[in-house]
Amino acid sequence: MATPIGQQIHQEVQDYYGKELQKSEDLKTNACITSARPISKLVRDALERIHEEVVARYYGCGLVIPECLTSCWILDLGSGSGRDCYLLSQLVGEQGHVTGIDMTEGQVEVAKKHIAYHTDKFGYRKPNVEFFHGYMEKLGDAGLADESYDIVISNCVINLAPDKRAVLQEAFRVLKPGGEMYFSDVYASQRLSETIRKHRVLWGECLAGALYWRDLYSIAEEVGFSPPCLVTASPITIGDKELEGIVGDCRFVSATYRLFKVPAGSRTGPAQVTYNGGIVGHERELVFDANFTFKEGEVVKVDAEMAAILQSSRFAEKFLIRAGGANAAAPQGCCSKGVKEKICDPFQLLEWLRAPGPARCPGGTCCPQGAAQS
Repeated sequence: MATPIGQQIHQEVQDYYGKELQKSEDLKTNACITSARPISKLVRDALERIHEEVVARYYGCGLVIPECLTSCWILDLGSGSGRDCYLLSQLVGEQGHVTGIDMTEGQVEVAKKHIAYHTDKFGYRKPNVEFFHGYMEKLGDAGLADESYDIVISNCVINLAPDKRAVLQEAFRVLKPGGEMYFSDVYASQRLSETIRKHRVLWGECLAGALYWRDLYSIAEEVGFSPPCLVTASPITIGDKELEGIVGDCRFVSATYRLFKVPAGSRTGPAQVTYNGGIVGHERELVFDANFTFKEGEVVKVDAEMAAILQSSRFAEKFLIRAGGANAAAPQGCCSKGVKEKICDPFQLLEWLRAPGPARCPGGTCCPQGAAQS
């Protein structure tokens, strides 16, 4: 049962996104419109086929588009007007399926209104998208069953949920074994003060509900996910003097992480993996996260955690995986030899990428191109 405080936050967020905001230009910060990584031609072309009203009424931060999507079943938490759902609808193909759920009824109505338009535009015989009005903390209320999705995505909305643990718990429940939660969100450099957490506009602007980034790691572990893999990070700026004064010295970042539901017993040790290529849009190189970039035909040493992720997920058929290798994480790249330190802190990732000279991550590993935007 939702607490009175949680109910109030839900109502205020619905009012903010359903009544006060009419277009993305109405936002007072760039938290909900920050682009995370370069957009491929495949995705650009797909975006151009989406109805203009759906695009105009969308308030996510950048794009949340993982790789290897053909025929996947995907759930979008906080799907808003449905932009990402209609984009993913094209990438999963007619045999795949995309479900969107959002707590703002007006946004869901916009998304539903254009189902027929997109089915025709994409040349599908029947829709492969559906939208529900509901809460991401209570997916069961919308009839979403256990282990029914390959991927759960979320674009800058988990910060709007009062109970982050419940959101991750529900995502874990509906994911199939080996499934992935791939999501962007806003994170804080410290735990937020009561003043910030009770500020109505800062809630709507995705800041008051931002999670301290370290808390994501502890919550993910408690729920059962693999340790979060940091993919991208982008700085957040506040263009409002009054809001800047309230926030003080706290910094915010838009970051994308990927979490995997690794089956129990699948972590058998480090491995040497070779990317076979063939993922659409990533045929020669797969930038998996800020620590691992896999080039076609190149042997890369990975730790036990990454080996288990690749072996148990939809990526398994795209890799040749051999047991053995380094005793700890050894991210490979143009300038890493046996490096063991991984980058987990999105603020640290931004600092290293802003440093003069070649972009380098802690420990000397090369950050993949597009890991951050400044």
